[in-house]
Amino acid sequence: MTMQGSRIDYSVILDLIPAGAKILDLGCGDGSLLSQLVQAKGVTGRGIEISEEGVHACIAKGLTVLQGDIDGGLRDYPDRSFDYVILNQTIQAVKKPDVVLSEILRVGGKGVVGIPNFAFWRFRFFLLFNGRMPKTDFLPYEWYNTPNIHFCSVLDFDEYCRKNAIAVERRICLSTERGGRVLRGVRPNLFAESAVYLLSKK
Repeated sequence: MTMQGSRIDYSVILDLIPAGAKILDLGCGDGSLLSQLVQAKGVTGRGIEISEEGVHACIAKGLTVLQGDIDGGLRDYPDRSFDYVILNQTIQAVKKPDVVLSEILRVGGKGVVGIPNFAFWRFRFFLLFNGRMPKTDFLPYEWYNTPNIHFCSVLDFDEYCRKNAIAVERRICLSTERGGRVLRGVRPNLFAESAVYLLSKK
C-alpha cells in the first residue's frame, strides 16, 4: 500500500533505522523500502502486505514477506519481536489505525510511521476553489477508488500521540517540491505534504 512518487520519505527512514536492526515493514507494497533497508543497512527484515501482487514482487526481490491484513493485529508476534516496526504511507488506508498503532508499539521497540498530511495547503486550496476532492501526484486517486479511508493531518496525529501516551521522539516533515526536501522552521500542518514519525511508548 505504500504510495509511489517522490521517495524523500525512504531517505529519511533509512537515516532513522540503525545498521543491523531487526525490522518489520507493514503494508510493504512491492518491497522497495524493505529492499533498500536490507541492502543499505544490513537489517534483518520481514514484511506484511495484503495484496497478492505486492507479495509476489517482494518475493521476486528475495524478501521475506507474508500476505496478511494488519487490521487483524499482529498476534503471531510476541512483545518486542522487532527493534523497529515501519508503517509508511499506509495508516490512512487501514480500517483500525488505533489497533495497528498499538500493535506496532507492542511488537517493536520503536515505531516508524509515515503519514500523508491531508491539511497540506494545496489540498485546501484545491477543495476551496474547485469544490472537488483534491488529486495530486502524491495522492493520485479519484474519490471513488482511493484506498484512503482515514484523513488526518500532522496536527491530528500529534494530538493522537499525546492522548494515547505515545512518545514522539522525532517528527520529520517533508515536501516533494524541488526533488523532495525536509521542512524546517515552517508551519508543518500547512506546508508539509507528509511526515515521518519515530515513536515509542511513554
